[in-house]
Amino acid sequence: MKKIILYLFFAAVSAVAFSSCEDMFGDFLDKQPSNELTEAQVFSDWTTTTQFHFDTYNFLRNGACRIQNSWMDAATDLAETSYASGGVRTTFNIGNYYGSAGASELTDTWEHYYRGIRKCNMLLTHIDSVPKSADLSDEKYATDKMNYISEARFLRAYFYWEMFLRYGAIPIVTAVLDPDGDLLSGYTTRPSVKEYVIDFVLKELKDCEAGLMPYADGVKSANAGRICQPMARALYSRIMLYMASPRYASASGVSWSEAAAAAKSFIDDYGADYSLFTVTEASGTNGVSAYTNAILRTTYEGNNAEVIFFRNDVKIAWAGISNDTPVGEGGNGGLCPSQNLVDMYDMADGTSPFAEYDETGCPVYSGASVPAVNPASGYSEANQWTNRDARLTATVLHHGSVWGNGIINVIKGQRDNPVGNANATPTGYYVRKYIPENILSSVHSGTSYRNWIIIRYAEILLNYAEALNEANGPSKEVYDCLNRVRHRAGISGNVEDRSDLTSSKDRMRNFIRKERTVELAFEDHRSWDLRRWNVAVQALARPIYGIDVASDGTVSRKIAQKRVFEEKMYLYPIPETEVWKTNIENNPGW
Repeated sequence: MKKIILYLFFAAVSAVAFSSCEDMFGDFLDKQPSNELTEAQVFSDWTTTTQFHFDTYNFLRNGACRIQNSWMDAATDLAETSYASGGVRTTFNIGNYYGSAGASELTDTWEHYYRGIRKCNMLLTHIDSVPKSADLSDEKYATDKMNYISEARFLRAYFYWEMFLRYGAIPIVTAVLDPDGDLLSGYTTRPSVKEYVIDFVLKELKDCEAGLMPYADGVKSANAGRICQPMARALYSRIMLYMASPRYASASGVSWSEAAAAAKSFIDDYGADYSLFTVTEASGTNGVSAYTNAILRTTYEGNNAEVIFFRNDVKIAWAGISNDTPVGEGGNGGLCPSQNLVDMYDMADGTSPFAEYDETGCPVYSGASVPAVNPASGYSEANQWTNRDARLTATVLHHGSVWGNGIINVIKGQRDNPVGNANATPTGYYVRKYIPENILSSVHSGTSYRNWIIIRYAEILLNYAEALNEANGPSKEVYDCLNRVRHRAGISGNVEDRSDLTSSKDRMRNFIRKERTVELAFEDHRSWDLRRWNVAVQALARPIYGIDVASDGTVSRKIAQKRVFEEKMYLYPIPETEVWKTNIENNPGW
C-alpha cells in the first residue's frame, strides 16, 4: 500500500491555514498530532477523513512575501522590491522566468496545485466508503459529507483556475494518480479554453454551490475560512469577467452581458449579507480607517462583512512584517510602491490630477516627466500627496507620513534613506497596506491578524461596473457601483458629474481599470488584469518610476527600475522537468 503523509492542522510550522484560537474556532480547527498514515487508514475513519479534507485548505496561498520574500505586485508596475534577494527582482523584472529565486511562483506552482488537486480527487473518490462516526447522527453525517464533497469540488476548481492564469489550459485530472509514477504521463493533451474553463471550472462552481454551507453557517466563527455558498458565486463572477475580457472572449464565447449578469446575481442573492466596510465620523466618512479596516479586520473578530473568500491565518508578529517595513523603523524596506501607482489616485474631490489615462489605467507618460496635469484638479507636483484619494494614504507611506515610531523621511542620508543601506526604498515610497501598525507598538511586540483576502465585496462591484460598461456603455448602474467604492474611501465627488468619463465607453473603460487597480492594489490582481485586458506588454515593459526628495523638500521624478516583458510572458513556461518527463506541449515562445 502506498503511503501518504497526512499533514494535520497545526502539525507543521509552515503553511498554517487557520487560527490557533481553539476556543474561538471550535472543533473545525482542533489541534491533532502529526501522523503518517496509509491511504487505507485515512479513509477508514471519519475523523481522519475530516482532518485530511481540512488540510487541503493549506493549499490556499498567502500572497504576502510569497515569492522569496517578495510580492506578486512587485512584478507589476505597482511596486519594486528594495532588497536584492527578493524573488521577483531577479526573475520577473528582468525577464528571467527560469530563475531559481522566483521558483515558488514560476515553477513550484505547478506541483503545489496538482498536489492540492490530488487531495481533492482522493477525498471525492473515497468519501462514500468511509464509515459514519458513531457519535454522528444520520442527518449530521449526510450534511457534513455533502459539504465536504462540495468544498473539495470548489477547491479543485479554484486550484485549476490558479493554474490556468499562469500556464493556460493544462490537463484536467479527476482520477487519483500514482504519486510514485509519472503523474501526467497519460495526460499530455491540452484542452481548449472552453473545455477547461467553461465546461469544467465554471461547471464545477455552479454544481457545487448548492452543497456548500449556506452563508448563515459559513459566517459562524467555528467555520471561519471554510468554503460556503457565496464564495462559489463570487469566484464564478470573477472567472466570467475574465472570460469576457479581450484575451479570452473569442475562445470562451462568454459575453460582457453574461459577465455582468454573473456579478449581478451575487449582488442580488448575497448583497444583503456583504457590504463595504465603512467608518463614519461627525465630519463624514473616514476613508483611511475604512479602507484599512476592510483589509485587516477579520470576519470573526472584526465584524468585517466585506471579505467573502479568504485564507484564514494565525496572528502574526514583527517577523511577519519586518521584510516590508521602512528601514527607519528597523525593517528591510521590501515592497516599495511606484510613482506609477501613486499617479493613479484621484484627488479627494473626485477629480483627476492628470489630463489623460491610457488603456492600462495609468496616466500617459513621456519618460519620467510629470504627465500632463489637469489644471482644474488643483494638483501640484510639489505637494502631490495633499488632498488625494484617502486610499493613497492607506496604501502608500510617502515622505512626511506619520508611521510607527516616527515620520517617514526619504531625504538622502535621513531616517528612511540612510547612506549605505541597500534595502532603502528605490522608489521613494514604502507600503502601508496590509501592514498592521499595532505590531509596531511596544518595541515591535504587538500581534495582529492579517488574513489573505482572495475576494471581497468591492471586487464584485467593480466586476459589475466593468462588465456593464463594456456591454452597454456608461450608465447609472455603472456610476452607482463606482461611487459606492469611491465614497467609502471618502471621495466626495460623483462619477456621473465627470463629463470626461460619461462621454464614452472608452474613457470609462480606462477609468474603471484605474479604479480597479487602486482599490485592489497589492491583492494579487494587477498581474492578471493586465493580461486579460491584453495590455501586459504596455504596462509591464514600462519603467518603474520613483522620486527623490532633496534636502529642501523638493520632489523630483526618476526612473527607478527598467523592466522587461515580452509577449511570451503572458503565460509562464511549463516547468522543464514536466516537459522532459511527459513531452507535454509547452507554452508559445518557451
